[in-house]
Amino acid sequence: MKRLTVLYDARCPLCVHLRHWLMRQPRLVPLDLVPAASEEARRRFPALDHRATLEEITVIGDAGQVYRSTAAWIVCLWALAEHRPKAHWLASPAGLPFARVTVLAAARWREATGAGAPDPDCRDGRCEVPAGAPGAPG
Repeated sequence: MKRLTVLYDARCPLCVHLRHWLMRQPRLVPLDLVPAASEEARRRFPALDHRATLEEITVIGDAGQVYRSTAAWIVCLWALAEHRPKAHWLASPAGLPFARVTVLAAARWREATGAGAPDPDCRDGRCEVPAGAPGAPG
């Protein structure tokens, strides 16, 4: 895999926080973080159920692989230099229950807090790279 596209809900404070965290991490695989159901997401992936991408994190591989929910979080960690070993463990029979519980807890927190306003750094499917992130301007 040479590149991953992460579709995240730009109206969700937790999702936006995790987007910014992902952008600050050293990556082994480049990540394109695109707001779910945005014009950019619809242009890149016209056959995808974009309403469903607002309900759970969705990651698309460069060969068309689609990962959702727990698998999506694991593949995101797999793309990060410092977290690949943890991703391997989370994908194992020993780690998968922990990964599922963590994703379920995040989903419950997200549901309890409700969706917020769109990420101000994201417009028309384009998000600014947070200051200090690899590739950020100056």
